[in-house]
Amino acid sequence: MLKHIIFWKLNDKSKADEIAADLNSRFKALLGKVDGLKEAEVGKNVNGGDFDITLYTVFESAEDEKAYQTNPLHIEIKKVVHSVVCDRICIDYLV
Repeated sequence: MLKHIIFWKLNDKSKADEIAADLNSRFKALLGKVDGLKEAEVGKNVNGGDFDITLYTVFESAEDEKAYQTNPLHIEIKKVVHSVVCDRICIDYLV
């Protein structure tokens, strides 16, 4: 299994709750539609800091995560993400 975690810094921190809820709905909608995607959730950082929201996803394999990157459903969500974020950090690890 592969865990794929992204931290995003928002252009407008005042909209963090709204953006996190919207993205959470969008990513959860991918469950059952993207092969190998087992878990997906987006949440707001409640402790402040440099990054405002995070995406936590779990894939059956590294190959599934790689295929997800070019999945048209994921690409549509990436367009939304790119319109509201100014920075990101990504961490992938195998378990």
